[in-house]
Amino acid sequence: MNELASSAAADKLQAKAAFRPPTVNQVRVEGFFGPRIDTIATSTARILFDRCVNAGMLDQIDPERPNPGQRIPFQGTNSTVTSQMFWDSDIAKSIETAAYALYRRPDPDLEAQVDAVIDAYGRLQEDSGYCNSWYLRIQPGKRWTNLRDCHELYCAGHLMEAAVAYYHATGKRKLMDIMCRYADHIDGLFGTQEGRMRGYPGHEEIELALVKLGRATGEQRYLDLAKFFIDQRGTQPHYYDQEAGARGAQLADYHFGTYEYSQSHKPVREQREVVGHAVRAAYLYAGMADVATEFGDNSLMPALEGLWDHLTQRNLYIHGGFGPSETNEGLTFDFDLPNETAYAETCAAVALVFWASRMLGRGPDVRYGDVMERALYNCALAGLSMDGTNFFYENPLESRGDHHRWDWHHCPCCPPNISRLLASVGTYAYGIAESEVAVHLYCAGSAALEVAGKKVQISQETGYPYDGQIVLKIEPEGEAEFALSLRLPGWARGHAVTVNGETVDVAEAENGYLRIWRCWSKGDRVTLHMEMPVETVHANPLVPNNQGRIALMRGPLVYCLEEVDNGAALNSLVLAADAQFESVEVDGLTGHIAATTQAQRESYLGEGLYSRKAPVRETVHIKAVPYHAWDNREGGEMLVWVRQERG
Repeated sequence: MNELASSAAADKLQAKAAFRPPTVNQVRVEGFFGPRIDTIATSTARILFDRCVNAGMLDQIDPERPNPGQRIPFQGTNSTVTSQMFWDSDIAKSIETAAYALYRRPDPDLEAQVDAVIDAYGRLQEDSGYCNSWYLRIQPGKRWTNLRDCHELYCAGHLMEAAVAYYHATGKRKLMDIMCRYADHIDGLFGTQEGRMRGYPGHEEIELALVKLGRATGEQRYLDLAKFFIDQRGTQPHYYDQEAGARGAQLADYHFGTYEYSQSHKPVREQREVVGHAVRAAYLYAGMADVATEFGDNSLMPALEGLWDHLTQRNLYIHGGFGPSETNEGLTFDFDLPNETAYAETCAAVALVFWASRMLGRGPDVRYGDVMERALYNCALAGLSMDGTNFFYENPLESRGDHHRWDWHHCPCCPPNISRLLASVGTYAYGIAESEVAVHLYCAGSAALEVAGKKVQISQETGYPYDGQIVLKIEPEGEAEFALSLRLPGWARGHAVTVNGETVDVAEAENGYLRIWRCWSKGDRVTLHMEMPVETVHANPLVPNNQGRIALMRGPLVYCLEEVDNGAALNSLVLAADAQFESVEVDGLTGHIAATTQAQRESYLGEGLYSRKAPVRETVHIKAVPYHAWDNREGGEMLVWVRQERG
């Protein structure tokens, strides 16, 4: 049995990394995200398991359950669904969500339910360590024969993440032991040595998971295996060609036609454009960033920075989503950002948060912190309803009133993905290095960290994201000298910083972070105040859908118009070039802030489709609400990009 590594081994790994995130048991989140996490703990985590069971997932996983792979009723419908090769990943993300929920709020029944699933995986696992329900119970004899199209390594990665989360949250290590044996098995199969497979996952994910597992166990081999998968991807001779030939498949029959779909069209260090399936891409880049951090591998940075610029400057929706096309669930061509038909999968926004957070492993940089925050607060957060029961798969920026959350899906990747992200959001708030703490996200709560050889408690008091004032209280166990780096978001138009009431001159931010180096004492207080007005944002003219239109933002939040507040025909509304906004509470969304202003509503005077008569206008008041909160009240139209008069 692979025991957890000693603290000395973990310290050895720690020395290689620049900045690492805290684990979930080091952070307590309150404020804005607190109620959302409570809802996940009291409702969503249970719902995920119930719907996975109703879909038949345990019938596939547990050897003691009969009839794997039969067609079963699809929950809430008259249709049926068959077993899926990726179900291990959905169960794994549900276990991960439950882990964070249990840390938040003890729930013996939920814990027993998770333990029962873990026991099933214990029964499923072979003596060799292999542990994949699809290839053990549905297609035995075909394991490791089709990495290109199937999800063996992807599922393994999600199970590894679940194991780490459950260990940190509960202290239980049974799933960790199972996954360490599985990781050992995989490590013995793959590599550049004679007789080993030089393959890599068709759906990336295991790369970042192995880094998590390596950090939790102190096992260097898991980090090395992650680097192997990164280094091998897209090299020649192409592994997927060889693999297809070995199983007698025709290369021309590849469904997606190009290896760009899985970002395996060229070695990763040669890639500069984000292509293919959006979720796979961001998972890969997150793994690349982790490897760059853990190994100090600067050779990956030109690719990572080029890919980042390509996404954020040409292909990123304003709400932090990406991937406009349903056809490949991903990228098409530069500046193709349609609003009503935007795919912008919730999982892609979640994966972008993962990627951005790992780019911060090399050091604080507002480019990554800002995008992480925008994707989190907007596209990703919209993926879960306020009551924690329903989910968005696609996240358009315009709706005619026919786009709503659903309770489940035949491909249920998004529900547990957004749930595990929100339930662990505190781990994305900080980065810890040997002598520096970076604060990436602002949210009320506290964190128990270790920096400069001392235990340090940091608490935040704030109404963020609706209030731009943050008070941080620093409580080291003894005097400790280290840097505290505070992200100054790109949207902040003015700021002030005080330490214990005295103004600090931090006009020169380093990569967008205000760095305060001092010897900290118990009770030190840092106050950061940032102005947070409602602002209008214009799109690059190369995005044709948004010409003559603006989007509204306040702080990190993107706003939208809903029919419930503004009536139908939202595209008939026109804002003045100098519109002034006020902030008010949202009816039916307690605690959320809306933006109101005057606008003009156009009415058509013609009788047919076209007319020589110009529309007439009347003055109306409009109200915009945070995008993440839309479709939580009455159904109806929604619009992010609003027409505006030219100044």
